[in-house]
Amino acid sequence: MDDLKYGKRNKRGDWAPDEPAGTAPLFTFPPRPLALLKWLPHYFLPYNLLFAVSAVAWWHFVLPDTEVMKTLSWGWIVRLFVVNCAALLLFFGAFEVRLYLLKTQGNRFKYNGKWPSEQKSKAFFFENQNLDNMLRTFGTGMPIWTAIEVAILYAYANGYVPWLTVAEHPVHLFCLALVVPIIHETHFFLLHRAIHWPPLYKWVHSVHHNSVNPSPWSSLSMHPVEQFGYLGVALWHLIIPSNPLLALYQLHYAGFGAIPGHVGFDKVELGEDTSIDSHAYIHYLHHKYFEVNYGDGLIPFDRWLGTFHDGSKEGEARMQARYEKKKARANADAGR
Repeated sequence: MDDLKYGKRNKRGDWAPDEPAGTAPLFTFPPRPLALLKWLPHYFLPYNLLFAVSAVAWWHFVLPDTEVMKTLSWGWIVRLFVVNCAALLLFFGAFEVRLYLLKTQGNRFKYNGKWPSEQKSKAFFFENQNLDNMLRTFGTGMPIWTAIEVAILYAYANGYVPWLTVAEHPVHLFCLALVVPIIHETHFFLLHRAIHWPPLYKWVHSVHHNSVNPSPWSSLSMHPVEQFGYLGVALWHLIIPSNPLLALYQLHYAGFGAIPGHVGFDKVELGEDTSIDSHAYIHYLHHKYFEVNYGDGLIPFDRWLGTFHDGSKEGEARMQARYEKKKARANADAGR
């Protein structure tokens, strides 16, 4: 595919789309029903449906019987951990191998013209972004992922929280399944905004932002505190009357779903004329500029709070104006 039909590349080799990034027409006033109907398939395809199907697959083929999950035993917990790691290795690894190792589409649609493997930094273990990211993902991320999963399943199996069944609560569970992405977006925005508070940023979130040029393995490369906070979105299903399958879907949506925002490419080519949109641009701009786009655009939190950057020159000007105001306030406080 010719990426210059869809965007522009600067002298550094960085590519940007012609169309400014937008937020979903889900929470707009006045309502835009036609735009909503046109966008609605993107709410489910391809990622949301994939993560829902993965949760069903785990429920039927990976998890043991409920009676087994009533007891915390190494057998089923270790098996679950191994399956989680293997699945993540295959899913994230497929993007990494195709786009970054084999470079099957070169730098077409790649936001940052440089490759992480060519950029050594002392901010990373062994000065290597990929090794650092993988060590953090599998060293702390996957144990935390599995621990949250086990805690949820154990609580449901022992009746510590209400287990709603589809037979008795079909409408409630159907509606709850539909809002899993909304729960994720709200949780993510609030957490993300909080860990940009300077003390938390310095000690926690800066680990993730070391990957200024993110790639697939950057997705869950975080400080353990952030990994727990991010993946802990599934714990809401211990508070909201729910079902363990939906809690699993919520966890998969967060865990596997971290990759679209970090893939580093605007489109993943499937053939000469076909591709899948990564929906990564909004979050890439956050990694590039740090203080914009704290959400992913499903809910326009950043538009409402004035921190949205759509990648355009106008967005750049708004960001710079906000920086100047922030600098002026800091100087005024310092002069008192």
